[in-house]
Amino acid sequence: MTPRTPLSRERIIGAAAEVADRAGVAAVSMRSVAKVLGVEAMSLYHHVPSKEALLDDLADWVFERIELPEVGDTWREALTGRARSARSVLTAHPWALGMMESRPNPGPALLKHHDRLLGVLMMSGFSAALATHAFSAIDAYVYGFALTESSLPFQPGDGAEAAFAATVAPAAELYPHLARSLAELLGDGGYAFADEFDYGLELLLESLERRVADASPALRER
Repeated sequence: MTPRTPLSRERIIGAAAEVADRAGVAAVSMRSVAKVLGVEAMSLYHHVPSKEALLDDLADWVFERIELPEVGDTWREALTGRARSARSVLTAHPWALGMMESRPNPGPALLKHHDRLLGVLMMSGFSAALATHAFSAIDAYVYGFALTESSLPFQPGDGAEAAFAATVAPAAELYPHLARSLAELLGDGGYAFADEFDYGLELLLESLERRVADASPALRER
C-alpha cells in the first residue's frame, strides 16, 4: 500500500486554492477542501483552526505568488514588474480579486509584500504619503483591469476582439463614435485588448513621474 502523504498547512491551503479555482471562493469550506485531500474534515483542524483562518491563509497564498521587487530596483521597475506579476496571478485566479485586501487578519506574505514595495519607493526618495498614493493608484488599476479581463464575453487574442465586434456590430448611424473607434482599432487586425494593460500602466507611471519630479527635482535622474 502506498503511504498517504501527511497533511500539512501548506497542502490544505493548496487544496483550498484548487477548490476556489474550480468553483469560486464561496465554495471553499473545510468539507470541500477535505474532499480534495481525501480525508475527513475534522482532520484539517489539527493544522487550520477554522474556515476563517483558512481564508486568511488563502489570501496570503495569493500574495506569495506575486513577484516582489528587489531592493535596489528603480521605482519604475518595481511598480511595472509588480503590476505585471499581479495581473498574471489575478487572471489565473479571478476569485482572489475579492480577497486581496479584505481579510481582517493580514498574513506575513501580504505584510512583506506591502513593506517591500513601500520600501523600494521610499528608498527612491518618495515620501511615505506619495509612496502610499502610488501603491493605491497602481493597485486600483491592476485590480480593475484584471476584473475586466476576467469578465469579458470572449477570450482575448487571436482575433477574438474583431470577431466579437463583428457579432455586436453597432450601427454607425446610432453610435457613430463607437463605430469609428472599432473600425480604426480593428481595421488592420492588430488590436488586442491585452495590450491595453501596458499602455494604461505607462500612462499612470508617466503621470506619477511628473508628480515625483515636482515633489523632489533630484529624483528626475532616478
